[in-house]
Amino acid sequence: MIRPLDGIVVVTLEHAVAAPLATRHLADNGARVIKIERPGSGDFARAYDQRTRGLASHFVWTNRGKESVTLDLKHAQALPVLERLLERADVFVQNLAPGAAGRLGLGADAIRRINPRTVVCGISGYGEGGPYRDKKAYDLLIQAEAGLLSITGSGADMAKTGVSIADIAGGMYAYSGILNALLLRARTGRGSSIEVSLLDCLAEWMGYPLYYAFDGAPQPARTGAMHATIYPYGPFQAGDGGTVMIAIQNEREWALFCEKVLETPELARDPRFDSNAARSANRQQLAPILQQRLAQMNAAQLIAQLDAASIANASVNTVEGLRRHPQLQARDRWAEIGSPAGPLPALRTPPLSDAYAPAMGDIPALGAHTDSVLAWLGYDASEISALREGGLI
Repeated sequence: MIRPLDGIVVVTLEHAVAAPLATRHLADNGARVIKIERPGSGDFARAYDQRTRGLASHFVWTNRGKESVTLDLKHAQALPVLERLLERADVFVQNLAPGAAGRLGLGADAIRRINPRTVVCGISGYGEGGPYRDKKAYDLLIQAEAGLLSITGSGADMAKTGVSIADIAGGMYAYSGILNALLLRARTGRGSSIEVSLLDCLAEWMGYPLYYAFDGAPQPARTGAMHATIYPYGPFQAGDGGTVMIAIQNEREWALFCEKVLETPELARDPRFDSNAARSANRQQLAPILQQRLAQMNAAQLIAQLDAASIANASVNTVEGLRRHPQLQARDRWAEIGSPAGPLPALRTPPLSDAYAPAMGDIPALGAHTDSVLAWLGYDASEISALREGGLI
């Protein structure tokens, strides 16, 4: 099976989530990803938890299909080994601490002197330059700086997102940026440098609030799981205590909802509720009317009524409910991968292609590929043994 990134070699100095997620997508699409890790401990995400049969959940999620090579970057002989790798690399990715890559002699200019065709991608919290350049950054800190915490939660209580949204945004922009750079290299023959700032990425995703609060207008309020500016759009309780998400997007849907589900068509014409702006402004008056009608059905009946009226809705699932979701099962979204803990389930990477299937490789044990990669670079067995005895690998 031919995959789009077959033959592409990626060398990565990565940890945590953002860079590993980007390179995992490269691996899923055929790239050979060589992950450089610290001897003895490796990527610190390996120790986040032990929830996946003794392995860390974040690490399992973001590191399948990679080759793990241990290398002490502070060792005097580390740079020559890295240079041999970079001579063969199509892509170099790093999300080290601010300035660390440059101090190691691995800045973009230095790498392209070794190999002018290499695409260099650096991921950081705040980007190069500016007063925040050297500031440490983690996902929750970026959520705070990007203003996300000011619009998530309920009332005066802020809430972080349940997943690492800043890291995920950074990882996905790094992935798409690397693909763009590889396309550009196919035309120019030269690599280029990509700079990914987590703040830039999450600021882009804050586009709607930025425009909603334009020219000093109030920003969206914290409204829990309810949409801040569209109503009704959020969770509603059925008579059996079950919760159903209901989403009304326009006046046609509102009229159908009132007629087919609430069986009170006159409500659609009530001047307090006859536009989204009016409904959103008067939600405190509308909410008890809706709740009284919806409480007359159990959750299954309510979903059936909404489906029959072509009103968008969803069940409020748990993590275990997602694992067993019938849509994922029906579409064969689950695969099995290998790991140091044995076989594990893994979701096939989106999007779906009719030309190829994702590679879905194994989770690497720390340093499992050190010897094979060094042999590929031309080191013989005695040289590899000497490197190990010297504490380099």
